Amino acid sequence: MTFEHTFKTALTGLRAHKSRSILTILGIVIGITAIILIMALGQGAQDLILGQIQGLGSKTVAILPGRQPKGPADIASLFLDSLKEKDLESLQEKNNAPNIQDVMPIVFGPVRLAYQSETHQATLLGGGSFTDNDIIGKIFDVYPERGRFFNSEEVKGKASVAIIGDKVRRELFGSSDPLNEKLKINGKNFKVVGVLSSKGQVSFFNFDDMLLVPYTTAQEYILGRKYFDRILVVASSEETIARVVEDIKITLRANHDITDPEKDDFFVETQTDIAQRLSTIITALTLLLISIAAISLLVGGIGIMNIMLVSVTERTREIGLRKALGATESDIMRQFLLEAVILTAIGGVVGIILGAVFSFLVSLILSRIIALGWAFAFPVSAAILGFGVSAFVGLVFGLYPARQASLKSPIEALRYE
Repeated sequence: MTFEHTFKTALTGLRAHKSRSILTILGIVIGITAIILIMALGQGAQDLILGQIQGLGSKTVAILPGRQPKGPADIASLFLDSLKEKDLESLQEKNNAPNIQDVMPIVFGPVRLAYQSETHQATLLGGGSFTDNDIIGKIFDVYPERGRFFNSEEVKGKASVAIIGDKVRRELFGSSDPLNEKLKINGKNFKVVGVLSSKGQVSFFNFDDMLLVPYTTAQEYILGRKYFDRILVVASSEETIARVVEDIKITLRANHDITDPEKDDFFVETQTDIAQRLSTIITALTLLLISIAAISLLVGGIGIMNIMLVSVTERTREIGLRKALGATESDIMRQFLLEAVILTAIGGVVGIILGAVFSFLVSLILSRIIALGWAFAFPVSAAILGFGVSAFVGLVFGLYPARQASLKSPIEALRYE
């Protein structure tokens, strides 16, 4: 019997029981849809996060307080107050780190803003420099649409000046011009000197919903702290990053009287380090979710095997008649195995289509409604994997029913009632 004839015979058998065939592949459809959706969203999340990290620039190095987290027990160490003014001054000295181009400390935290009768909860970011008026723009690639950045003299003088994000402007000022207006933070008046253009997320900071002030002002009048949450360092070139990281460690260890690197109360991260670690985490989570979704494929495969066994029993006389007319055991086995593979392959195709549609809809919701800047991503590997897995499930779980059908005696089969 030719493959073409076997294929047509298998399709005829499936069309004879359309409702049962549709119900049979339901588990496969759900499983493949879930896998496609998870892989697409995982890819989208990875692209989004890596894009935010890269917003800082490849030459930026971050210094964080506490030990570098190696597990859940180390999370508390992130909140140490180990980065002080002395560290900032040491890093600005060329003798300690000649390949450092710019240094900016930052402090941040939630604040409630008030303007006349309007209030709004926003994120405060204290930054700036004693020497560079444009350091925030250089590091984060954000610039005022109207107005200006606060200058180095205002940073030194702890001036009560602020730059607001686009969402803060809309929430507090509506359609009116906020420039040179006064808003209150902790009962203190701050003059609005700049308004940022709509930027969205940059390295986990949503600049649309942010208030920028000199870090000296934030420490003295708003947050009441003498330490920094981060120190951002810009290397003179990408080639000098490794040297800069080493200089930072040597300088800070000397400041903190640390001789054993295992006892560091700070850690240094490059953009490449962060990207690699987050990529690993996202990949691990994606694989975990895929393995959970694959359970439905196992259930669907068992369902296919069960239905195929029922089908073999119902079509016993058909099997006997075909054998009596010359069909071999391999012909019968190929027919029923092909039926199972066709069923699961159809389920795989439907699952891929539904997965792509749902992924697009979720991406649309995240980008348009929640405004996360999420881009739709559909990895081709997901479609190939989905189709391949569905066909493999049909092959594995259809093998036993097909074998049972091929072993039936033609005489006994023709006598079956």
